[in-house]
Amino acid sequence: MPDLDLLRTFLEIYREGSLTAAAARRGLTQPAVSGQLARLEEQLGEPLFTRSRRGVTPTDRAHDLARRIGTHLDALRRALAAGDDRAAHQGTVHLAGAADLMAARVLPSLAPLTDRGLRLRITLGLAEDLLAALAGGRVDLVVSAVRPKLAKITATPLADEEFVLVGAPSQARTIDPGHLARDPVQALAHLPLVAYAEELPIIRRYWRSEFGRRPPNPVAVTVPDLRAVLAAVVAGIGVSVLPRYLAEPALAAGSVEVLHTAGVRPLNTLYLATRTGGLADPSVALVHRHLLARAREWEVL
Repeated sequence: MPDLDLLRTFLEIYREGSLTAAAARRGLTQPAVSGQLARLEEQLGEPLFTRSRRGVTPTDRAHDLARRIGTHLDALRRALAAGDDRAAHQGTVHLAGAADLMAARVLPSLAPLTDRGLRLRITLGLAEDLLAALAGGRVDLVVSAVRPKLAKITATPLADEEFVLVGAPSQARTIDPGHLARDPVQALAHLPLVAYAEELPIIRRYWRSEFGRRPPNPVAVTVPDLRAVLAAVVAGIGVSVLPRYLAEPALAAGSVEVLHTAGVRPLNTLYLATRTGGLADPSVALVHRHLLARAREWEVL
């Protein structure tokens, strides 16, 4: 009879339709998940999935097996999790991310966990630095605006954020609408920028996706906190590209205006990253599950 680990892995693959997604759910590497599936198929004497570039497709045998074991494994997981959940709330999780996103969305969403005793230790900073800290074992989870490329880090898509180019009303009045329609780069070139980092990661991405060029504008201020970027824009120091969720209150108040309307909403995917195998820690797994569940309510940020 196949052991429970093999059946749990099979069920995750069946439900996710992907070995990579199943590995993230199980807190395992993809080769480990592939190996478990191969052992289960060997024990059953027939294949359970057909592979393709788009993922895996269940066979009739897989559909039958999932129907017979799915509800039973779910019930067993819930029974075991009742005790684990209490223990998970007594742990400490080192969570990292950008200051603005942590303040606006992530920390408020974790209040139900801290109410039950979970302790959080927060590190703020730029994505690349925080991912290096994750790889080095100094933090447990990172909310990252870039897809991690480091070995032994597993990333799960968390949410999409929309970006808007904004400036103070006084600066908006210096832009000629006709010139903006004909040559947006030159029409905006006189406006100084307020940047999140020296490399202009957010601004450069917007200019390249919308205008096909890097921005030629001078940089007035560089500050690694998007809330401070917004404050500088409101003060008229310069213009910038910000997540809509952060700019929305200032837009509603009229203290900033959208300077350019994109044909297609510029989106960036946020990732929830952990070390491969890190979800074996029940407290880390608890925060991971909770953030993924809450992010479904955020839609596009």
